[in-house]
Amino acid sequence: MIIIKTKKDIPASEITDPSVFKNRRQIIKTTLAVMLTGGANWSTLANSTLPVWANLPQSPLSNDSLTVTPSEITKNHTNYYEFSFNKKEATSFAQNLVTDPWSVEISGEVEKPGSYHLEDILGQQTLQEYVYRLRCVEAWSMVIPWVGFPLASLLKMVKPLSTARFVKFTAVYQPQTMPKQLANEMLKWPYVEGLRIDEAMHPLTILAVGMYGESLPKQNGAPLRLVVPWKYGFKSIKAIVKIELIKKAPITTWNKFAPNDYGFYSNVNPAVAHPRWSQYSERQLGSSFFTPRRQTELFNGYGNQVASLYSGMDLRHFF
Repeated sequence: MIIIKTKKDIPASEITDPSVFKNRRQIIKTTLAVMLTGGANWSTLANSTLPVWANLPQSPLSNDSLTVTPSEITKNHTNYYEFSFNKKEATSFAQNLVTDPWSVEISGEVEKPGSYHLEDILGQQTLQEYVYRLRCVEAWSMVIPWVGFPLASLLKMVKPLSTARFVKFTAVYQPQTMPKQLANEMLKWPYVEGLRIDEAMHPLTILAVGMYGESLPKQNGAPLRLVVPWKYGFKSIKAIVKIELIKKAPITTWNKFAPNDYGFYSNVNPAVAHPRWSQYSERQLGSSFFTPRRQTELFNGYGNQVASLYSGMDLRHFF
């Protein structure tokens, strides 16, 4: 059933300034949002400043039994070192990030390399909600309802060659808005991450464009981020501008910075401690003061789906 909204159904805070109508790319984006949410009339389109995905189908990979972390916590407790080493400060600084227009360059061992506008990518995808656990290497965790689509769907569009063994992701390099990039502090910029091709093609691995039924906030990785729920959060690279399919494992940012602390695989594993703290349990953000710490599960609770990817591997060595 198609639900048609009228102007009176839309909060005043969402009413678009007339100048927005002059922005062709924004109108295209909003049109796509309407198409992807099942249809609406022109008044909905005209009065939307950003895509809002309500009532999306939930992926069967979601876990309905999980208690979702309040959105205000998720939006204000984020590691985004390009902006700041302080989680709340990073949220504020991230608002300066320029995310429109946005393109993703896809290259390497593929038949169809090229630079693809984000709205063109979304026009060929079916968005769903994915309620996933997120486990940080710092031993805290959240549950987030992402809006996104399988990474495999995008990779199939560009037709990987049989020689593609790994996928390398590169985040935006925007030093004019990212203070730590400008100062060249701590890490080697831009941020780089990677997956093995079978990890990238796994149905749990998604590219997120939203969360909590809304567009992805800038501090949470807008406009396009990776989400790999069985790995520590730093693997889920934010603000992706480049995807390369390659023959050899890429050198990733955190692994280069401290190879004994941050392995290439970075699978959640309570049996492999960080050099400075245990990974046996985690603090659940949003829970009460009296809630006991949660015992961390191997692969963050997704072992039934992904354990076969690592059959025969020593997970203490390939950490």
